[in-house]
Amino acid sequence: MLVALVIGGAMNFFAYWFSDRMVLRRYNAREVDASSAPQFHAMVRELADRAALPMPRVYIIDEAQPNAFATGRNPDYAALAATTGLMRLLSARELRGVMAHELAHVKNRDILVSTISATLAGAISTLANFGMLFSGAQTMIVNPLSGGSLKGLFSTHPATEERIARLLAMA
Repeated sequence: MLVALVIGGAMNFFAYWFSDRMVLRRYNAREVDASSAPQFHAMVRELADRAALPMPRVYIIDEAQPNAFATGRNPDYAALAATTGLMRLLSARELRGVMAHELAHVKNRDILVSTISATLAGAISTLANFGMLFSGAQTMIVNPLSGGSLKGLFSTHPATEERIARLLAMA
């Protein structure tokens, strides 16, 4: 359990600091500014101002599939991304609504909560995988995982020496 706790802690630390960069890199998102995407950037700036949020970094993803998301550990390090497919499909008013929705995630810190929840779920999954690994060890004649203080932790059968003593007593 301690190993899973350490792995989970490391995953949470890493996710807290780097998850935004990972997801943006995964989607090959390119950062845009007022000169490269003036209307989109101005829309996000106005929405952020109205929500009393710092201006997030703004990204465009060259992808036909319509999608948008917010990422970042807090409002000071937030980023909003939208695909070119979404920008082509929606009217300016609809796109504005989608980006306002994404900014609501930033304001409510949903991204941080989701990231930490996902990494805790990963830690629990790692613990479950460890449990499956260790529970199979008791089916062997000699437990390959026995050691010092952990010797009886997952024990479901007597120690080998005790088994031999019982068999000799029966003979």
